[in-house]
Amino acid sequence: MHILIIGAAGMLGRKLAQRLTNDGTLGDRPIEAMTLVDVVTPETPEGFRGKVTLETADLSTPGEAARLITGRPNVIFHLAAIVSGEAELDFDKGYRINLDGTRYLFDAIRIANGENGYKPRVVFASSIAVFGAPLAYPISDEFHTTPLTSYGTQKAICELLLSDYSRRGFFEGIGIRLPTVCIRPGKPNKAASGFFSNILREPLVGREAVLPVSDDVRHWHASPRSAAGFLIHAATIDVDKVGPRRNLSMPGLSATVGQQIDALRRVAGEKAVALIRREPDEMIMRMCAGWAPGFEAKRATALGFKAEQSFDEIIRVHIEDELGGKL
Repeated sequence: MHILIIGAAGMLGRKLAQRLTNDGTLGDRPIEAMTLVDVVTPETPEGFRGKVTLETADLSTPGEAARLITGRPNVIFHLAAIVSGEAELDFDKGYRINLDGTRYLFDAIRIANGENGYKPRVVFASSIAVFGAPLAYPISDEFHTTPLTSYGTQKAICELLLSDYSRRGFFEGIGIRLPTVCIRPGKPNKAASGFFSNILREPLVGREAVLPVSDDVRHWHASPRSAAGFLIHAATIDVDKVGPRRNLSMPGLSATVGQQIDALRRVAGEKAVALIRREPDEMIMRMCAGWAPGFEAKRATALGFKAEQSFDEIIRVHIEDELGGKL
């Protein structure tokens, strides 16, 4: 099996590539080759014994998508995007990267399908940002997609394209609406939701973190470990069981910022909590008002997708995966 990961240098792309390497198979098929693509050169996952091709490419450049699928990968994970805050600040860049790049990829596959019957599985990383206020709680699988950010709008358009191209038989597409991934390893990024990770990750290693919103802000979360698991399950699931509605809201954990902080206190103590500094940010608070507080995710759960059940568990996953299992 040949796997293509677009966005492979990002946090989730790295996690996915390493998980696939550790598993050695996808479904019941051995992974013989991986092509890893990003705008910066990705890293070869540790221990992979098959053929690895590292590509530095911008999917939004005309012609790049067609070039990237010349090896006819069996499964394509499309993770490439600019994050919510950056897409809101730079309108043109957001639509170029998040929408145009996706359309180029889908069209390249469509053309290859017409020429030689090529029909890969395409797993698209969407987002709960496709939903906008006023929001129900919990949000059902039947709730309408009315995004209130440019990022959410771009993802919603791509979901429609994925469904239509799948309906037409050009590829087998599955879109997964990822919860906010928490706790993200590494340094803070430009995602407006980054503070959810920052207020836990930084205090766990003795560093100060800024909290720009109030403790009663509620949101939907899953760990990087769960997010990689969602992608792998989406790549192997029977699409007939999914049906024509190809975009799924993933399971996760609904929690307030206050509940996150309480979990941090239980796991790491009051000393860690004391490192959180409150600095209200009006722009982020306005954006938070339109974010999804939680989902039923009945379809995805019935299809076998799984996530954490408590924030204590999410914090412990981070400690195991990123901090060597201890504070």
